Amino acid sequence: MSEPIRNKRLDQAVAPTPQNTPANAAPISSRAQQPGVASIKEEDLDRATAASIFAQNPQLVSMIQGKLGSLVGRSSGYIESLPQDVRRRVAGLKGVQKEHSKLEAEFQEEVLQLEKKYFAKFTPLYEKRAKIVNGVEEPSEEEVQAGEQHDEDDEEEEEAEKPEEKSEDPAEKVKGIPEFWLSAMKNQVSLAEMITDRDEPALKSLVDIRMEYLDKPGFRLIFEFTENEYFTNKTITKTYYYQEENGYEGDFIYDHAEGDKIEWLPNKDLTVKVESKKQRNKNTKQTRVVKKTVPTESFFNFFSPPKAPTDDDEEIGEDIEERLELDYQLGEDIKEKLIPRAIDWFTGEALQFEQLDDYDEGEFEDEDDEEEDDLSDDRDEEDDSDEEGDGSKPKQEAAECKQS
Repeated sequence: MSEPIRNKRLDQAVAPTPQNTPANAAPISSRAQQPGVASIKEEDLDRATAASIFAQNPQLVSMIQGKLGSLVGRSSGYIESLPQDVRRRVAGLKGVQKEHSKLEAEFQEEVLQLEKKYFAKFTPLYEKRAKIVNGVEEPSEEEVQAGEQHDEDDEEEEEAEKPEEKSEDPAEKVKGIPEFWLSAMKNQVSLAEMITDRDEPALKSLVDIRMEYLDKPGFRLIFEFTENEYFTNKTITKTYYYQEENGYEGDFIYDHAEGDKIEWLPNKDLTVKVESKKQRNKNTKQTRVVKKTVPTESFFNFFSPPKAPTDDDEEIGEDIEERLELDYQLGEDIKEKLIPRAIDWFTGEALQFEQLDDYDEGEFEDEDDEEEDDLSDDRDEEDDSDEEGDGSKPKQEAAECKQS
């Protein structure tokens, strides 16, 4: 169902539908086949040597990418060699496929409308959540009981380990759930990696994260803040746009994202840092300190998304596609994971399901198999060593098989 972000130079890949996460398209340089160079024998060229050649010759990689890109979709001549009656049937199948593509596009449009329909039903629940988080209202007794019933399995252990509750001082009564969204974001792995220690004081003023669909395919993320010492924005938004045309399977094609400008207060911009450097005058030998503002890592860089390369760009940065993919993925994670199940991220319960979803069993090999191979190699080496020695040492017994 999903397609990766479109490479605007090769025009091959497209981004996923709004309800799915994108596929990762590996760059050609990481999986390129060895080029046929006359001066290099293929049998003598191992992977390390090939990787070294690619690393030292970016123009070679660019040339290969361009060559392969020009070959995509080019006919091999087989279809043209078929009898006319067969070619006519092939053309007929293409006509049938076009009808299928139309239905796929209708399906995706209906899925989007269904998402919007249920989003309208979710919205009152999100609004109630925001009121409870920010201390505007308290949950009903029925809602509390439903939540406690959800944790019934762990209730006995919690009661046994629970320390004695201290009576609350009315003057120290806590309002709502402090740092709710910051805690939830720090439990979501992809977001946690972006949050720095410098960001946390500003993110403590985050009181709500919500989203809305656009009139055309796309969505907007809305971050709401209380008054703070870092910026004057009450809300900071980021909008993800899709192209007008549909993808190969009828999917909506991601185009670009735009973020609001953050109105930073003086000397409070978290996306930059000031570096000091001493300079010495060659003639007078006097020194001076020069301060320079440089970009730095920050969660708030999320609102300044990378721009996709255009057809006029002569070179594409080697990490631009990864940055675009990551930026889109973060938006999807917030839309599809964080907002719908914020309380599960706050408590950490969502992590156990995240681990199951994020790993594909087919991508990994059993460690036992690798260990057995290593043990087998070790035994072969020991056997060779015994044969070379005086034969006085008994052969080592086979290692026990570990349970899988």
